[in-house]
Amino acid sequence: MEGFHLGFKREKRIKHYSSTQKILLVGEGDFSFSACLAIAFGTAANMVATSLDSRDSLRLKYSNVMANLNLLRMFGCTIVHEVDAHTMSHHPLLHMKRFDRIIFNFPHAGFQNKEIDFYQIMLHQTVVRGVLEKCT
Repeated sequence: MEGFHLGFKREKRIKHYSSTQKILLVGEGDFSFSACLAIAFGTAANMVATSLDSRDSLRLKYSNVMANLNLLRMFGCTIVHEVDAHTMSHHPLLHMKRFDRIIFNFPHAGFQNKEIDFYQIMLHQTVVRGVLEKCT
């Protein structure tokens, strides 16, 4: 049967990512990137996708989020809402877990000021620095 070899599903690769890697996706918005990976791999069993927002908040922000979340569940993804990138290492579902890849596609601190404001830039840098410190 195609895709199987000796009872195991064949590895599928997309650039830096593999279907056999344990992948953590941090700060997902509408979960479209996670959904694309799941479709490409044919599975999301090794993936954990997180969002800072609550599920209800995401529903208000993104028209397609529920379809993406349903698809991810169907492919076996673990989905966790209300995960702050700075404190995620203390989250009960993430505490002491190790991942092969951590993907934070668009690290963003939210909008406190204009994007070009020095303070706003520092906030974004603080988010990135905090995630990198927690991921080591």
